[in-house]
Amino acid sequence: MRVPPRPAGLAGGLRGVEGVRVRRHHGCARQERGRRAPLDRGGATDPPVADRRGHLLADLYNLVNVPTILWIDARGRIARPNDVAFGTDTFKHLTGLESAKHLAALRAWVRGEAAPLDEARVRALVPLPSPAGQQARAEFGLGRWLVERGRAEAAERHFVRAGELAPHDFTIRRGTMPMRGIDPMGPKFREMFQAWAASGNPYYRPLPE
Repeated sequence: MRVPPRPAGLAGGLRGVEGVRVRRHHGCARQERGRRAPLDRGGATDPPVADRRGHLLADLYNLVNVPTILWIDARGRIARPNDVAFGTDTFKHLTGLESAKHLAALRAWVRGEAAPLDEARVRALVPLPSPAGQQARAEFGLGRWLVERGRAEAAERHFVRAGELAPHDFTIRRGTMPMRGIDPMGPKFREMFQAWAASGNPYYRPLPE
C-alpha cells in the first residue's frame, strides 16, 4: 500500500514533529508513520506500519469516523482531542471546512506561540465511549477474529450485532464491509450515511474552539 503524499499545507513551521497518519483498511486500522525527520519538505517514504491487533487506535481514542485529528505532545498526552480537520482544501466544496485555520493553529502550538487547551478542557472535550459502543467493539473484534480464521459465516451475526449497538460508528459498520464482501463505497455505505444524516448527526463536526 502506497504511503499517501503529505499535504503541501504542512510545509514549513512543523520542523521536528513526527506525523502519524491512520488509514482505515479492510476493517483494520493501519498506521502510516513517516521518519523522525523534519516535516518541512519532501514526502514520507517509509512503508506503512500495520496495527497488527486491528482497530487498536480506534479503540484507544474512540475514533468513529475519518478524518479524525488528535494532537499528542512530547509527553504522550492529548493536547487537542478528537477533531475534524483537513490538510488541504481539496474537499472544501463538500465539507465547508478550510484547512488554513487548523494548520495555522497547529503551527502556532508546535512553535510554542500558542498554548494548548488546558487539561480540564481536554478532559471535557474527549469523547467517551458508551457501554453499547464498547460492546459493539467487542462484537466487531470477535467477528474479525473469526474472519481471520476462515469462519466468515460465524462472524456475520457478530458484525450485525455490532452495527445494531453502534449504528453511527463508521469504523465499525463500514469497517466490516470489506470483510463481508460489501463495497465500502457502495449502496450499503450510502444508506448508512443517509441514515446518519437523517438522525441529525452532521458528517463533519469540528471542535468549538
